[in-house]
Amino acid sequence: MSHRFELRVYYEDTDLAGIVYYANYLKFIERARSEYVREMGVDQVAMKDEDGVVFAVRKVEADYLSPAKFDDELVVETTTEAMTGARIIFRQDVKRADQLLFSALVTIVAINEAGQPARLPANIRRQVH
Repeated sequence: MSHRFELRVYYEDTDLAGIVYYANYLKFIERARSEYVREMGVDQVAMKDEDGVVFAVRKVEADYLSPAKFDDELVVETTTEAMTGARIIFRQDVKRADQLLFSALVTIVAINEAGQPARLPANIRRQVH
């Protein structure tokens, strides 16, 4: 499965040089992942309340390839790379038109209320595969 999330770069996203501050790419891809999961029909609040499971970022491998600038229109493309019983690995690419600006592999794990690894609920495993 894949997902596209469109956004515009605002002044608040940039640094003194007028380019997107590096940490803001993490915010962009977080928003895109949240929308992707929502569009799959996963209610993260219900997942916490009913299953006692939440998602946590375990690992991010990021490549900053070219800067985005104020007022750019960007697209975050999210695809599922792999999934196990307790984790999902996403590839997230940030593009301006066809130019790849930023790419990341993000490992998300399921944890219980004690912060211990937990199995992904069955409905999520079915949705992602």
